Amino acid sequence: MMPAANIFVKANMFLLCLDMPAHRKPGSNLDRFFRALADPTRLRLINLIARQELCVCFFVQVIDAQQPKISRHLAYLRRAGIVAARREGKWMHYRLAVPPDAHATAILKTTVEALRQDKEMQRDLQRLNQACCGPQSLVQVMGAPMPAGIRGDL
Repeated sequence: MMPAANIFVKANMFLLCLDMPAHRKPGSNLDRFFRALADPTRLRLINLIARQELCVCFFVQVIDAQQPKISRHLAYLRRAGIVAARREGKWMHYRLAVPPDAHATAILKTTVEALRQDKEMQRDLQRLNQACCGPQSLVQVMGAPMPAGIRGDL
C-alpha cells in the first residue's frame, strides 16, 4: 500500500507538469536532448562521429565496450535527434544530425568544440585512427567499411 505522502507528491508533480510549458515537460525533446548529453559514453560517441560517419564496430573497438551497450547509447542519441543512422548491407553507419531546435544545435556545436579540447576525447580519436588505418585495422581484418567523411552544419 502506498503511503499518503507518496500519493500527495505524485499528484502535485502531475499537476505541476500540466502547468509546465510543452518545452519544459519531462520527456520533451529538449529534456531528452540534455539527458543525452549527460552521459560520458554518449559524449565519447558524439566526439567520434563529430567529423565522420562511423560503423558500430569502430565504436566497440575504440571505446572498448560491448556492442549492445554501444547500440543502446546510439539509440538514445537517435531518439534525442543528435544522431542519424543508415544501413549498408550488414553495417550500420552513424553520423551527427543537426537538431531541429536552433538552441539545441548551438549547444551541440559548443559541446563538440569542447570535446575536441579534452585529452581523453583526443585519445579516443587516436584509437579510432589506429582502428581504421593501422596495420591490424578493422578495415583489413573484418572488412569493415572505411569511415566516411561528412559535411555538416556543426
